[in-house]
Amino acid sequence: DDSIVRGTTSRKIVKMIRAAGASEVHVRISSPPVSGPCYYGIDTPTRSELIASTYSVDETARFIEADSLGYLSPAGLIEAVRGQQGGGQGGKRESQGETDIDQGYCSACFTGRYPVAAEATSNRRQLRLIEV
Repeated sequence: DDSIVRGTTSRKIVKMIRAAGASEVHVRISSPPVSGPCYYGIDTPTRSELIASTYSVDETARFIEADSLGYLSPAGLIEAVRGQQGGGQGGKRESQGETDIDQGYCSACFTGRYPVAAEATSNRRQLRLIEV
């Protein structure tokens, strides 16, 4: 799957796969764990509703009833997105002290590092992109 937010959809999918006869189900997610809400345009639940903000990878695997669970790392995601745009350098820039934000990517919902302080607007579910 692309992500696990609450875990309920993944749990249903794992149950369907087992009902079809699979003896083992190993889940791989093509993003890091979503552990923080997005205030920049993606409608994600509050932190308390995000499974990765409360449970470990092993606990999440048990909740969705999978035999194993694995995620892409934040650095792996940036490297995959950069691809040919990065000249094939992979995570080299980050290893030179630049973060994903410095490279023009927001991974706040995965890392908790927001490019704009979100605490000041914690009573709002989403920040306005352009203040008028």
